[in-house]
Amino acid sequence: MSEAPKILLAHHLKTLKLPTFLREYDKLARLCAAEGQDHVQFLARLVELELIDRERRMIERRIKAARFPAVKSLDSFDFKAIPKLNKMQVLELARCEWVERRENVIALGPSGTGKTHVALGLGLAACQKGLAVGFTTAAALVNELMEARDERRLLRLQKQMVGYKLLIIDELGFVPLSKTGAELLFELISQRYERGATLITSNLPFDEWTETFGSERLTGALLDRLTHHVSILEMNGESYRLAQSRARKPSDNT
Repeated sequence: MSEAPKILLAHHLKTLKLPTFLREYDKLARLCAAEGQDHVQFLARLVELELIDRERRMIERRIKAARFPAVKSLDSFDFKAIPKLNKMQVLELARCEWVERRENVIALGPSGTGKTHVALGLGLAACQKGLAVGFTTAAALVNELMEARDERRLLRLQKQMVGYKLLIIDELGFVPLSKTGAELLFELISQRYERGATLITSNLPFDEWTETFGSERLTGALLDRLTHHVSILEMNGESYRLAQSRARKPSDNT
């Protein structure tokens, strides 16, 4: 049999951007023939494979675009290690309805209690739901905003940041912000207000945020916007990382 039809079919499938069709059609055709399935059943199964694979690739692209420092799911989070954290609340947030409603989440607790892990897990869940996610630390975001302002591309960066369905800002409060940096961060959060969901993790309780922003007035205005539609995750407890480190160490019998 001539190879021309196969070559032509391969060309058409590549043009139509149907890589799973191209990879699977021959094997699936043989399988369907052996099972006595007709051409409609064959095509239905082939289309289903293409859709599943396309969705997987789209999720991978969203995860890459989010710039997560690591890909972590909530399945690997030890809720028992942080008993104060409301597990049912977190699992409800993983449904991402709050993102669709353009609400906010703030995770509060000392260093090492798993705030970043939970943030990454909720970000991953949003990617899997088809939502555009961006991840950054507060310090990195402020530096990026200040550089963009100096290079006269601030509006472009702000537009990009506002465009995320979910923006995750990790580690707010670890370093004090300059007056300009605090104002730029406030401006961005104000632009996202009721236009996109924002998730913030912080090692500081709200009454100490002024130490980071340097202005009671600015901090009050920021919290007014963030807490208008918000879910608070209380994550106080022993360091999650410290407990994991202790568990990994072999017992000392000497």
